[in-house]
Amino acid sequence: MLKIGITGGIGSGKSIIARIFEVLGIPVYYADEEARKLMNEYASIRNQLIEIFGSEVYNQQGLNRTWLAQQVFSNGTKIKQLNDVVHPAVIAHARQWMQHQQSPYVLKEAALFFESGSAEGIDFIVGVYAPQHLRIQRVMHRDGLSRNEIMSRMHKQLDEEIKMKLCDFVIVNDEQEMVIPQVLQLHQKFLQIVDSKNQG
Repeated sequence: MLKIGITGGIGSGKSIIARIFEVLGIPVYYADEEARKLMNEYASIRNQLIEIFGSEVYNQQGLNRTWLAQQVFSNGTKIKQLNDVVHPAVIAHARQWMQHQQSPYVLKEAALFFESGSAEGIDFIVGVYAPQHLRIQRVMHRDGLSRNEIMSRMHKQLDEEIKMKLCDFVIVNDEQEMVIPQVLQLHQKFLQIVDSKNQG
């Protein structure tokens, strides 16, 4: 089975692109969503986070995401501590999930592929590109964040131009080029690769 990664900076629209692949019958592992579940459900992760950040990291509803975001986004050491706990758990969980899928290929959607080491074991990585002004607009509209808050988060991620150069394929999501034909083209390409592997 082919393992495809899909990535892009905040506001690039990678989740929307991933959902188009889902419509085509391709299972998608959403790393950020799964990370949140693991942080709530796995006692070992919960205990490590309480040890690092204190008991405020959880409340009655579970993980106190707003509070945790405030702690880590302005502190490089704390963000590294968080990632050191969460990333290995998500990588292992995704691997397990992939083993149970029956499709010709699977997708793993994640913001921090190259930064987290989760590119390992992935056959191809698709980048979703959108210009910065558009990404800022989308996130302001979606999350109600200020321009400064968004810029601060963008600076924590790998530069978009560098990230796209590291990807094997790029989908342009700039509201000028149509994305569905780009997805269909890649879908066919991946199916052809799977076919030729099976025949080989």
